Formats: sequence, structure tokens, C-alpha cells
Amino acid sequence: MMRRPGKSSVSLVIPLYNEEDRLPGLVAELEAFRAAQPVVNEVILVDDGSSDGTAALARSLTAGRPGYSLVRFSRNFGHQVAVTAGLHLAGGDAVVILDADGQDPLDVVPTMIERWREGFDVVYGVRRSRSADSWLQRTTARGFYRFFQRFTEVRAPVDAGDFRLLSRRVVEAYRGLGEQQPYVRGLVAWLGFNQVGVEYDRPARSAGASKYAWRHRVRLAMDGLASFSGRPLRYAVRLGILTAIAAVAGLAWVVAAKWSGDTVPGWASLTFVAFFFGGVQLFFLGVVGSYVARVYEEVKGRPRWIVQERWDSDGIPREGSA
Repeated sequence: MMRRPGKSSVSLVIPLYNEEDRLPGLVAELEAFRAAQPVVNEVILVDDGSSDGTAALARSLTAGRPGYSLVRFSRNFGHQVAVTAGLHLAGGDAVVILDADGQDPLDVVPTMIERWREGFDVVYGVRRSRSADSWLQRTTARGFYRFFQRFTEVRAPVDAGDFRLLSRRVVEAYRGLGEQQPYVRGLVAWLGFNQVGVEYDRPARSAGASKYAWRHRVRLAMDGLASFSGRPLRYAVRLGILTAIAAVAGLAWVVAAKWSGDTVPGWASLTFVAFFFGGVQLFFLGVVGSYVARVYEEVKGRPRWIVQERWDSDGIPREGSA
């Protein structure tokens, strides 16, 4: 493919949350990488409300080094919001999203840059192997990616997280989206453009422990499904129909049991109705409630994040919200 102009700078967006143990190694890796890849002229570190010394250490490690910016949130707003804030602040012709834990290897980024220069707007990392993760993590992740692709109308790539390169026009299109609870990989897939995958082996975390607990993973999965599919509501209707059929069959069984004289009068019908329909109603309320909650979050109009401080490696602090 013919190369296009306007491809002279690349920004890195790296969310941080309690990464004090990892930061020295991260900055050292970034400096070595940038020395070999001068096209990477901007690194945006987004501190998502860390409770340790992440922000202070990031400032001390990057002070005097060109191209670093630290964006510090007023509290923890979540990984996906941190990524979104970084995309809003990045100024490169392309932006690469990667985590701070070392599991998104920097040595894959040159390949992403090359594919971008060939004409692709989105170059996403495809996890060829995840030997550092537990069997349960690998199995649930593989299952969710495939379930998401089949369950929604978005053709999101399987086995691909947020590690990806976005061209400037994709970043600008993403900035136009105002979702309060963004699901980044789904939104990028929804935007379209020319997308291609790059396979890599996902290494183990280089320092510290993962801050992404199972409850966060489940919440991210549910947010992704609710953001891109109305099928749970339609399935609730179908389940209601099946429940009605099952209720008729259950009542027939109650009548048969009553005539056989093997039951205490009234117990079967009361138990069946109370527990069965009560459970189904709670399920329906939960499904509808999840969508109502999302609508509620979207219409409140609050800012998606609050910036307590912005600090550039030239030593000039900035404050404000976005």
C-alpha cells in the first residue's frame, strides 16, 4: 500500500493505578524504546487516583526528560475512563494504548507503527499465548471475546485487549463519542476504518500484582455487552414466554399430583408459584435495571473524569477538569 503523509509522530497512552513498584522499570524501558524509536515523541501517563506514591514517583523519574505528561485524576474513575482521557490529550499522528504492567510489550509497537504507515488506521494486538495467566483467566477471556462477537452487532476482534495503535482520524472520531462508561475496544471496533491485528505472546507481569480484580473484569464484561447489544431485553421476553409454558406444565403436574392423593393439599402450587415466578421476576428486573442504570449514568451529564493536576516533564503544572 502507498504510504500517506502526516505520520511523523506517535504518542503513548499509559494508565497508572498504584504502580509504584513498576514505574522505575517502566520508565527505563520507555527511555530505551524511545531512543530506538524517535518517532515516539510523547508519553502520557494517566494516574487513575492512585493511593500510593505513583504520581510523585512518576514526576521524579520523568523530570527533565522531554515528552512526558502526567495527568492525575482527583479519584479513581476506572481504567477505561483513564484510557479515554489519554486519547483526548494525546497529540501524535498516531496513539498507542498500553498498560503499565509490561504485559503489552513495547517491542510489538514498531510492528504496529509499520502497519499504520502501510495504511491501516487501527492496529490491535492479538494475544497468541497467555501462559502467564491462570487456566481460569485464559478460559473465561477466550469465552467472553467470542461470546461478545456473536452476541453483539460489533465485529470486535477476539483475543485482543486495549493494546492497539490508533491513527489520528480514529482518535478524532473516538473523541466525538461521549459515553459515560466507555468500553474502549468495543467502541474502536464500532468506529470501523481499516483495522488489522498483530500477534504477540503476552508475558507475565514484570512487577507488583494485578489491580484488576475479578469483580472489575465482570463489570467490564457486563458494561461491554450492555453498551453494544439490546439482546438481553429481547431474550428476557423469550424467557418470559418459556416461563409461561413451564408454568402451564407445572400446574398440570400439580393437578395430577393432587388427584393421585400423594401430596399435602396446597403445598405444591404455593411453592411452585412463589419461588419460580419470584425468581423470574427478579431476573427480569435485573436485566431491565441494568439498562435503566446505564441510561441514568448517560443523562446525568457529569464530567467523565476530573483532572486534579497535569504536569509536564518541563516542570509546568496545570490544573483543571475534563
